[in-house]
Amino acid sequence: MTEDRLLGGRLTLRQPRDGFRVAVDTVLLAAAVPAQEGERVFEPGAGVGAAALCLAARVAGVRVAGIEPQADLVRLAGENARLNGMQGAVDIMIGAVGGALPPRLGGQFDHVMANPPFLEEARAQRPRNDARAAAHVEGEAGLADWVACAAGALRRGGTLTLIHRADRLNAVLAALGGGFGEIVVYPFWPRAGQAARRFVLRAVKGSRAPLILAAGMTLHEADGSGFTPEADAVLRGAALEI
Repeated sequence: MTEDRLLGGRLTLRQPRDGFRVAVDTVLLAAAVPAQEGERVFEPGAGVGAAALCLAARVAGVRVAGIEPQADLVRLAGENARLNGMQGAVDIMIGAVGGALPPRLGGQFDHVMANPPFLEEARAQRPRNDARAAAHVEGEAGLADWVACAAGALRRGGTLTLIHRADRLNAVLAALGGGFGEIVVYPFWPRAGQAARRFVLRAVKGSRAPLILAAGMTLHEADGSGFTPEADAVLRGAALEI
C-alpha cells in the first residue's frame, strides 16, 4: 500500500502500490459533477473511493454511493472514507457494471459520474497486473453497459458525467443513444497547440437539447513548468465549470 494526498493535501488516500493508481483523471471527473448540497451521486467502478471523496470534499452535504467489483478495493474505499471523516457521505459497496442494480439504487440519483475503462479488449495490450487490466481494459461490460447502468440509476433530468479518451468520443456518443441530450463535450489539451487526449462529457437524462463542444482547458504550461493556473485550481479542489 501507499498513502497519498489529493486536493493539495486535503485528502488522504490509501491505494495498492501495484494495480490501478489514481491519477489526474479522477480529480477532473469529480470536479466536473454539478452536484449541490443534499443531492445524491452514484459512481459505478468506484475503486478505492478517490473520486467520491474528492466530490464530497468539494460539496458539503452531498452523498455518494458507488459500486466496485473488487472486494479489496471496496474495503480500502471504506478505510479511506474513515480516514477522511466521510463515512456518512461516501458508501462504496460490492457490485459490477452489467449486473442488476439493487432496487434501492434504481432511479434515485441526481447525478452519476464514471471513469470507464479506456481500452477496447480487442485492441488493447492487456497489462499483466489483473487489477490494472480491469481498470484500463473493457471486459464483459462495454461502453453501452456503463451508460445503461448510469441511466438505470438516474432520475429523469439527472446528469451523467464521464471522462474518456478523445479517440473514443464517437463510441461514447453512440453509447448515449437517444436517452440523453444537452450533451457538453469538454476537451483537455495537454499543452497549447496539442491535440486533446481526454475529455469530460456531461449529458442530461431525457433531454433533447443539442450537443455543445466547449472550449475546454489546457492542463500544462507550454514550457513544461507545471500545470496552468486553471488546472492547478481544479486539482486543489475547485469546481470545473463546463
